[in-house]
Amino acid sequence: MAHAEAGGSLPVPNVQALEHTYEQIPERYITVEESAKEVIGGLDISSAIPVIDLKRLLDPESSKVECAKLGSAFEDWGFFQLINHGVPDEVIRNFKNDITGFFIQPLEEKKVYSMVPGNLEGYGQHFVVSDNQKLDWADLFYLMLRPRDSRDMKFWPSNPPSFRNSLDSYSSETAKAVSCLLRFLAMDMGVEPESLQDIFKGQPLSMRMTYYPPEALPEIHEGH
Repeated sequence: MAHAEAGGSLPVPNVQALEHTYEQIPERYITVEESAKEVIGGLDISSAIPVIDLKRLLDPESSKVECAKLGSAFEDWGFFQLINHGVPDEVIRNFKNDITGFFIQPLEEKKVYSMVPGNLEGYGQHFVVSDNQKLDWADLFYLMLRPRDSRDMKFWPSNPPSFRNSLDSYSSETAKAVSCLLRFLAMDMGVEPESLQDIFKGQPLSMRMTYYPPEALPEIHEGH
């Protein structure tokens, strides 16, 4: 049995190639759960997840209430949906277009950016540690974004030509939103607004981009 090196992942077939090769999804990519419990009983999960409005945080008239919601979301949930985040639509649109452009390239062109032993950065499946474990029906692309000197540019595609600029712009804009949220979280905690920013300054920031092929077998949803 093969095993992955520490910090690395075993090579596995490309899912985009498999979807055109097999009439059925291979068993290795199908996980049937014996039972599933509702995470939130009696509630619609989309309405239960905290929604934080950055615009309301910045508005003096609503900032206090929204700031309390932010603190509660961190304490009780650990995650939330952020709306009115201020990231320009054009920045989001350009990045989406470029990552789509990367995934639709021929396999041989994408393989140039494949992960290497001992490194999770790059294109491929992640955290594959044995040759018989269940896998996600998806292809992944993982990059380090910040600090800037942590970027290994050999994994950053040069095609589409605008990919690097698009990702850099997206990274910069989202970092601004995070910095703003940290200020308000510090306020809710009753500490200096800059205190959390100083703690998280220089912390690593990464991104995982995922390609999911179109559903090939509807009956999988029925547990077969």
